[in-house]
Amino acid sequence: AAGESGRPRSRAAALLRERSTNWQATKPTVKERFAFLFNNEVLCDVHFLVGKGLGAQRIPAHSLSKVLAMIDFPLREQPFGFVGLALFSHPRFQRFLLARLLLPLCFGSDLRFILQVLEAGAHPADFRFVLAVGSAVFDAMFNGGMATTSTEIELPDVEPAAFLALLKFLYSDEVQIGPETVMTTLYTAKKYAVPALEAHCVEFLKKNLRADNAFMLLTQARLFDEPQLASLCLENIDKNTADAISAEGFTDIDLDTLVAVLERDTLGIREVRLFNAVVRWSEAECQRQQLQVTPENKRKVLGKALALIRFPLMTIEEFAAGPAQSGILVDREVVSLFLHFTVNPKPRVDFIDRPRCCLRGKECSINRFQQVESRWGYSGTSDRIRFSVNKRIFVVGFGLYGSIHGPTDYQVNIQIIHTDSNTVLGQNDTGFSCDGSASTFRVMFKEPVEVLPNVNYTACATLKGPDSHYGTKGLRKVTHESPTTGAKTCFTFCYAAGNNNGTSVEDGQIPEVIFYT
Repeated sequence: AAGESGRPRSRAAALLRERSTNWQATKPTVKERFAFLFNNEVLCDVHFLVGKGLGAQRIPAHSLSKVLAMIDFPLREQPFGFVGLALFSHPRFQRFLLARLLLPLCFGSDLRFILQVLEAGAHPADFRFVLAVGSAVFDAMFNGGMATTSTEIELPDVEPAAFLALLKFLYSDEVQIGPETVMTTLYTAKKYAVPALEAHCVEFLKKNLRADNAFMLLTQARLFDEPQLASLCLENIDKNTADAISAEGFTDIDLDTLVAVLERDTLGIREVRLFNAVVRWSEAECQRQQLQVTPENKRKVLGKALALIRFPLMTIEEFAAGPAQSGILVDREVVSLFLHFTVNPKPRVDFIDRPRCCLRGKECSINRFQQVESRWGYSGTSDRIRFSVNKRIFVVGFGLYGSIHGPTDYQVNIQIIHTDSNTVLGQNDTGFSCDGSASTFRVMFKEPVEVLPNVNYTACATLKGPDSHYGTKGLRKVTHESPTTGAKTCFTFCYAAGNNNGTSVEDGQIPEVIFYT
C-alpha cells in the first residue's frame, strides 16, 4: 500500500518538476520559442555531425511533434480527429499554423497532408519539420524517396559555425554572420537552398566591400555564381586599381579571375604597374603549383593572361626597364615591341594597344564640321585648333579624316597642349588605318586627358601619309546634349596661330573630339 501510495506521490513530484521547467510559459511568441530551441537539446530528436576531425560538432535539431510541444497542450492522449479539431480551434495554434505550416506547405499540398503532418507527432523521425519547412534540400533529405531515418547525420563538408548560422536563421529568422563566417555561411545557404540567407550574406559582403578585399570577394562571387556581387567588385577594382592590386588577396586569385580583370578597358592604372602586379601573381602561382620560380615558369602559369597585358601603352622607357628585361617575353616579342615604339610605320604586334579608360559612363563625341571635301595634304606640319569647354571633361581621343585614295595606313602623333603654358598634357605616337571613305577614324590617347572649364587648350595632330579628306563649314560653337540627363557640354573653337597646316575654325583636320564627362 505504501508502495502503491508512493507511486502517485512520485508521479506528482515528477509532474511538478516538469511544470517547474515550463519554458514555454516564458516565451510568449512563436519566434521566441523557436529561438529557444535553436542549438538546444530540449525536445531534440535528430543530430547533425558537422565538420570533420577535431573541429567537428554535434548539433541538435527538431521534428514537427517537438515543435507542436511548444503549444502547451497534450496531443497523444486524444484520438486523431479530436486532436485536429482541438488544434484548429485553438487561437494560438491558428496563428502558428498560418505562419509556420499552412503558408509554406499548402503549395502543391492539401488539408489532408497538413493533418497527416500533425498526426506524425507519434513518429518524430519521419519529419524534421523545422528544417524541411525552411529548405527544399532538407525536405528531400527527410521526406523524399530516399529519406534518411538516422537520428545522426554527418555533414563533413560544412563548417560548424556556418551550419549554426543556417539553423539559427531557419529557427528564428535571425541573421548571425560576420567577416570570418560570411563566405562559409554563403556556401552553406547555397548548398541547402536557403536563398533568403544567401541574400543576407551577399548584402553583408556588399556593405563590407573595400579595395583591399575586392579581389578575394571577386573570386568568391565567381565561385558562388553571384554576378551582381562580382560586378560590384569589378567596379571597385576599376576605381581603386592601384590599392586593389597591392592587397595581399590579389596574388591568391585564380587564373580565370585574373584574366577577367585584365580584359577590362576600365582599369585606372598605368600598364607598367599592372605588369609588375601580374609578375607578383605569377610568382605566387609557381609556388602553388610547386614549380621553380623562373621566367619560363612564370610565362607558363600566366598562360592566356600574358597576351592581355597592353605593352604598347607603356612608354619605351617603362618597357625597357621592366618587361624587356623580365625574361617573361621571348626575344621576338621584345624586338617587335621595340620596333613598335621607335619606327614608322609601326609594325603589328601581338598585344592589345587599345587604351584603358578608367572613366565610367557613356562615351561622347562632337564633330565641328558640317561638310566634307577632298584633298588635304601633309608635309610634317601639325594641324592645330584651339578649344575650350564650359565644364570639366576627359578627352580620350580625336576623330581624324583619312585618305582619298582608298585603304591606307597613316602614322600620327596627337597631342593636347595647355595653350597658355605650352605644356603637353597628353600625347600618343601611333597610327590608324582608313578605308578610303569620308568617315572619321578614331585615334586615342594612352590615358584620358583632363580638360578644365573655361581654359584654352590646343588640339594637335601630325599626320604622315597621302592626301586626305577634310572638313568645311566649320562651327565656332558645338554643343553636346546628354540623351539621358539633358546635360550640355559646350565647345568653343578658335584659330591656333602659327604653324597649323592650314587648319582653322572654318575648315581643316581634327573634326572630332571624343570625351567623357
